Amino acid sequence: MKIGSLFSGYGGLDLAVSAITGAEVAWHCEWADGPSKILEHNFPGIPNYRDVSEVDWSSVEAVDILTGGFPCQDVSLAGRRAGMGEGTRSGLWSEFAEAIDVLQPKLVVIENVRGLLSAKASSDLEQCPWCMGEAGEGEPSLRALGAVLGDLASLGYDARWESVLASDAGAPHRRFRVFVVAYPRGISAADAIGY
Repeated sequence: MKIGSLFSGYGGLDLAVSAITGAEVAWHCEWADGPSKILEHNFPGIPNYRDVSEVDWSSVEAVDILTGGFPCQDVSLAGRRAGMGEGTRSGLWSEFAEAIDVLQPKLVVIENVRGLLSAKASSDLEQCPWCMGEAGEGEPSLRALGAVLGDLASLGYDARWESVLASDAGAPHRRFRVFVVAYPRGISAADAIGY
């Protein structure tokens, strides 16, 4: 099996998914120079497509698993809380969704910050103030996680999500993260990758 990695950072999520599934990384997409140098060192010979907004997904190697932690700056509790929408860095989720749509991986693994649970998002999805967001000024708002899950559903994927503290995995700090695992509708995540 092959992994395609978006918003790769230094490749930590890729290493974890590879350790669990036995899949190999086929390519990365990381625009920042520092993490790109680490990727080049730790994954020699693996292409890095750099700018996610410039990639023609129909021209990259097909993958079974797509991983990524799209930018958190606008949903993070430590950030401006601009939310997830067009014109925000966290709005680059739309590029992730486009890659899923074109590549149709068997499994998608997404990582992000706690703010994904509470930050607002703009979306073309029908919004429901009592089920996915909060009413405000006569207009319902959608939370960022709701937008991600709605987009995945629109693309034909079911999903499960879980919150994990770094300390749950033995780290000496709490660092709260949200993980979403998505797979084609009608099958389980395990069946999607042959477990």
